Amino acid sequence: MFNLLSSMSRRQKAYVFLALDLALIPVALLFTYLVQALPMPVWEALRATLTVLPYLLVIAAGLSLWLGLPSIQLIAYERHAIGLTAIYALALVAVSAGLSTFTGIALHLGTHVIFGICYFVFLVASRAVMFQVVTAIYRRAQPRRRVLIYGAGTTGTQLAQALKAHDSIDPVAFVDDNTSLQGVTLLGLPVFQPARIAEIVRERNINRVLLAMPSLSQPKQAQIARRLQQMKLEVQTLPSFAQLIGEEALIDKLTPVAPANFLGRKSADVALGDACESYVGRVVLVSGAGGSIGSELCRQVLSCRPARMVLYELSELALYTVHQELGQLAEGTGIEIVPVLGSVTDPRQVRKVLADHRVQVVLHAAAYKHVPLVEANPLPGLANNVFGTQTLAAEAAVAGVERFILISSDKAVRPANVMGASKRLAELVVQDLATRHPATVFTMVRFGNVLGSSGSVVPLFQDQISRGGPVTVTDPRVRRFFMTIREAVQLVLKAGAEARGGEVFVLDMGQPVPIIRLARQVIESAGYTVRDAENPDGDIEIEIIGLRPGEKLEEELTLSGDLIGTRYQKIFCARESYLSEIEVASVLRGLRQALAASDEEAARALVHRWVEGFSESSAGRKTS
Repeated sequence: MFNLLSSMSRRQKAYVFLALDLALIPVALLFTYLVQALPMPVWEALRATLTVLPYLLVIAAGLSLWLGLPSIQLIAYERHAIGLTAIYALALVAVSAGLSTFTGIALHLGTHVIFGICYFVFLVASRAVMFQVVTAIYRRAQPRRRVLIYGAGTTGTQLAQALKAHDSIDPVAFVDDNTSLQGVTLLGLPVFQPARIAEIVRERNINRVLLAMPSLSQPKQAQIARRLQQMKLEVQTLPSFAQLIGEEALIDKLTPVAPANFLGRKSADVALGDACESYVGRVVLVSGAGGSIGSELCRQVLSCRPARMVLYELSELALYTVHQELGQLAEGTGIEIVPVLGSVTDPRQVRKVLADHRVQVVLHAAAYKHVPLVEANPLPGLANNVFGTQTLAAEAAVAGVERFILISSDKAVRPANVMGASKRLAELVVQDLATRHPATVFTMVRFGNVLGSSGSVVPLFQDQISRGGPVTVTDPRVRRFFMTIREAVQLVLKAGAEARGGEVFVLDMGQPVPIIRLARQVIESAGYTVRDAENPDGDIEIEIIGLRPGEKLEEELTLSGDLIGTRYQKIFCARESYLSEIEVASVLRGLRQALAASDEEAARALVHRWVEGFSESSAGRKTS
């Protein structure tokens, strides 16, 4: 039967409907005569009617086609179609009465009215029966997807009503958090409590859940969806009203609050001014040019109009992205942008690049900076951060580079992790070269966390919020220094221009910010509320997960605490001790041996010996 139905054209189906409608006319007449008190016997009325029945059928067929009743699909046979059917039945009452009068059949007008009513009821009932039969045939022939509707409110019930007529989806039940709905039956479907989902899924063979709660906040919907997906269920969300009426484009344009808005103080956005003199007309190489800091260095140096910019980057995608951006910014300025794909740990490539392009200024931002990753991979972290700096700095001295500026970190001060230790060793290498190669100005700039950089805390929080939370904080006591990328790079370039050789510059980053307060600000800025003991109905929970390996409660910016002011208000110079040439050589030799032997313990032991204040056991304790 399914094959027959599916093979029929729309016109063929219309002819079937027309034939059925016409066949119901004599049925309606017979029924009318049986229930009515006629002035003649029923058989005489039937015999008299047979003379006019062909005319009635022909006129009825014409009226039906004119009104378009046979062309109305069963699934679309609703209020408008029923109205046309009523007009059709009323017209047949007039036609039947007219033909009876013309042929002299003695029937009361009420008989014709009853005929019209019976015929209307038969037509509507026949469409309803056919719809149920055809639906049953299609459902039996095609696989049905059994779904559970999460939400028994207005949206959920409207969805269930719509799906009841669907060819391949079978709504089985509701679940809802509202206790007043649990246990009742809506549209023939029972409403259960969410705690029974696993049981319902198993007993009723459900494989998909439809979330019909568009008014629920996005984080709560995400939390429910994640819980259901853990049960191996496919989850789909009903669009919100804004999406249904076409406001999706507006919603897509709403972006998370910029990380700089969480700084908690006024950003030090100052023009580079005379600091540009150290970069104008020169060949500037930026290592790690595709990173957050490296790319901003490129943008700001570009505003100083260098003769050429060499973008040195290990990641192909990052290099492509920054090269495309800078190429457009430099268009028409005459500034040459040179992309170089490679590692700063390769001495032959570094030597060739410095010589071929006659580099005059090096801004060294290439480093592995994510503490947990370097802690889990200490040897690659040390190799890249220490030997990458040593290779690039040593070759810069040999090539006669004017300035070499190392981008360092507050984690280099009494580090509790390998990443911080590697940055401190990189500082010691640069300090050593500064004493041995006075022709090149070697300096380093140390600062704390940068808001909005790759892998930093604000984008992480925003990503966790978009997935429904929780927002994870390692410890409620953790505090960090923060700067915007723009102000950090401005101050780095100013410090680099100020340098005379061997300085450790420290940037004024204001007061440290509690991370848990920052988490609350990010949640609230996204338009959600924090779920805690005081507000159990909030949207996003803050989860305390404990300090990670190598993490401290607070960071520092200097070893000695001695800071000397410079002519720039937010740039200070730290007085710090450094290793001798022989000691630095010993460190590098020992580190090479540990790397060659893949000996993590030897590498950690070497770091313990030479990096002041390094103690992995200090992770999780506040430093003083």
